[in-house]
Amino acid sequence: MLVRYGRTAIVGWFTHEERTMPKAHSKVMIKTERGLEIGEVVGRFCYKSGVFKKSEQAVIDYYGQPPESCPIAAGGKFVRYATEQDLSEERHINADAKQELDKCRQFVKETNLPMKLVDIEHVFGGERIIFYFTADTRIDFRELVKRLAKEFQTRIEMRQVGSRDAAKIASDIEVCGQACCCARFLKILRTVNMKMAKLQKATLDPSKISGYCGRLKCCLRYEDHTYRELARRLPRKRTRVKTSQGEGIVVDAQVLTQLVSVKADDGTIFAVPADEIEILEIPSKQPQIGKTDISSPEQLADEENFDDFDSEDDEGGQDNSAKPKNAQQDEQDEEGQQDLTDDEAQADI
Repeated sequence: MLVRYGRTAIVGWFTHEERTMPKAHSKVMIKTERGLEIGEVVGRFCYKSGVFKKSEQAVIDYYGQPPESCPIAAGGKFVRYATEQDLSEERHINADAKQELDKCRQFVKETNLPMKLVDIEHVFGGERIIFYFTADTRIDFRELVKRLAKEFQTRIEMRQVGSRDAAKIASDIEVCGQACCCARFLKILRTVNMKMAKLQKATLDPSKISGYCGRLKCCLRYEDHTYRELARRLPRKRTRVKTSQGEGIVVDAQVLTQLVSVKADDGTIFAVPADEIEILEIPSKQPQIGKTDISSPEQLADEENFDDFDSEDDEGGQDNSAKPKNAQQDEQDEEGQQDLTDDEAQADI
């Protein structure tokens, strides 16, 4: 069976011997490499005679990523369906989480470590407590772990995450009124850059296009492919064209409406649909991107050297103010954040 478990919504395959699977939302007790945990069955309508109807490869294809990039863990073994007593015990364990997190924050302050705690997770069986945190660099938290292990008398794991993953763990409601996409349905957090906002004519105000994590909103990526396809259909600025109203020079174009503004030789300006235009002459030299005159939506869609836009503290997430950067700086930031997301730093005792 396919089960989602853990604070970061890990998905994994679990072996079981159940002949029938309930169609209702089901909590299950599972045994993972971390210990005994409570999870929930994924795709409860995808079972026939207790067997998941789709293959493992079909699940990987659903994500549209190589197997090594898919968020599917090793899994483990199904123990039983969670009882009311199990759920009550889970609520009891999580009831003390806030106090334990506050205690950890106190230790962090006393040890003067440059890290920001995000959340805490209890493994149901009591084998360990996991603390999620963000930081600018790698942290030597051995002394902190020793103090926590002595305080809570259990195994302690510190897991460093990036700013987007931190938002996925701790986020709630965004400005749209919906729960944050990263916490609600997004399984793979992909890079979002400034040229997506520019192409969609979105405001460039950092406070309006930055999400809970302080980085560009993931929703800017949703329509990016459509905008690029539409932009490629439009002629560039200063292209000489022929229309039913006469010849002229392209002075502007609208991506969504596919209307092109043409300036005739007599100085009049009129709008015509893009599919009714015949290109007579393409300008030989295009202005450099970043100058006052951007040549066209087509060039806007194809140009890869726009300044990106992200939070200054890419990995740590302590400074949530988004600031524009040059292309080289942003490329380095994106690579750093990706490494941190895929290879989370962890240590346990």
